[in-house]
Amino acid sequence: MAALTPEVLVVGGGPAGAAAAFWLARGGHAVWLVEKHRYPRAKACGDGLTPRSIYELEAMGFDFTVPGFHRCRGLRAVAGGLTLEFDWPAHPVYPDWGGVMRRADLDERVAALAVGQGATLRSGVEAAPLLEEGRIDAVSLRGPEGVERARPRVVVVADGALRRFGRALGVHRDRRLPIGVGARAYFSSPRSDDAFMESYLDLHDAAGAVLPGYGWVFPLGDGAVNAGVGVISTFHRWREVNTAQLMAALAATAPPSWGLSAEASLSEVRGGILPMGSSVGPTVGPNWVLAGDCAGMVNPFNGEGTAYAYQTGRLAAEHVHRALAAGDLTLLQSYRHELADRFGLYHRVGRAFSRVIGRPGVMRALTRVGMRSRPLMEWALRVMSDMLDPAERGAGAAAYRLIEQIARVIPEP
Repeated sequence: MAALTPEVLVVGGGPAGAAAAFWLARGGHAVWLVEKHRYPRAKACGDGLTPRSIYELEAMGFDFTVPGFHRCRGLRAVAGGLTLEFDWPAHPVYPDWGGVMRRADLDERVAALAVGQGATLRSGVEAAPLLEEGRIDAVSLRGPEGVERARPRVVVVADGALRRFGRALGVHRDRRLPIGVGARAYFSSPRSDDAFMESYLDLHDAAGAVLPGYGWVFPLGDGAVNAGVGVISTFHRWREVNTAQLMAALAATAPPSWGLSAEASLSEVRGGILPMGSSVGPTVGPNWVLAGDCAGMVNPFNGEGTAYAYQTGRLAAEHVHRALAAGDLTLLQSYRHELADRFGLYHRVGRAFSRVIGRPGVMRALTRVGMRSRPLMEWALRVMSDMLDPAERGAGAAAYRLIEQIARVIPEP
């Protein structure tokens, strides 16, 4: 069997993989983008796009006028009987708007952008690494027409949170660090054209009992909304809370005007586990790099992964390009250092924060104080959405020191 020889093979056609394929193809490389499923495929995702995602999509020339994209001006926070609305803040780099779009549609369109740059898309094909002395010697590609073998110079691994390809490389999650569990479903709603994404900081059941976790309703602009829930593993007894309980709590917490009833349901509940805060590694091997969820590049404050998938896909492509141009794959190691420089402090802050809010009493106290101070909540929004101005980097470090001090007196779950 003759081996196929793309210069770069990208495993996974989600945000990280499609972005990596886009930028590598634009840089003149022969790229194959291999996706196990065929588009469109549903994903367990909130579908929300923060300004960080918009920035990355703009850079790839995404057309925001396409059907299915709904523009949002900000975030509405609900807790303790109070509601606060915040426009996305002005920022020297990121735009002051976001949006919502089904991942089933979004991923297909971004993969098409990569193809437009010259990448070859192979969908319905499952990839598996063939190793030799710790490096990827070849990649087995199993598709409808049988099994092929590819011998790329570099592999970008972007196969999502389950890391099937990555696990074969020895990639693993640090189990000492928190994970997120989320679930979402689609509902028809009279408020589908709302201009704000809505977030619930204190979920409660029909009897009023507070449950660990948070909820959201994101308007899609087409008569439907994405409604979902999340819980972090630092919450006490988090394993005992199932997604059915959390979704029922969301229906009890969200205003009736959203119409989150069984009769309005448009889909089954879909859930998943997210490794967060740089909790997966190694991120670089002899001839491969990780990007996106499979590298644990998920915001530990709010569970957002799409923006970081696009960003790390782009960064991975930059470092792969430099290594190939120099003919020296040891230069791939600089990608690992850039991830640490860009995300290390922020993820440490987020991991410490997740420990602080892991006790419902602490979470309720912080929510009560925060929701009564608009300036404090505006600052919290900038922190939690990773929208601090570069000039506020010192404030981020100070916040980390404060959260770390609080975390030290709260025992690990």
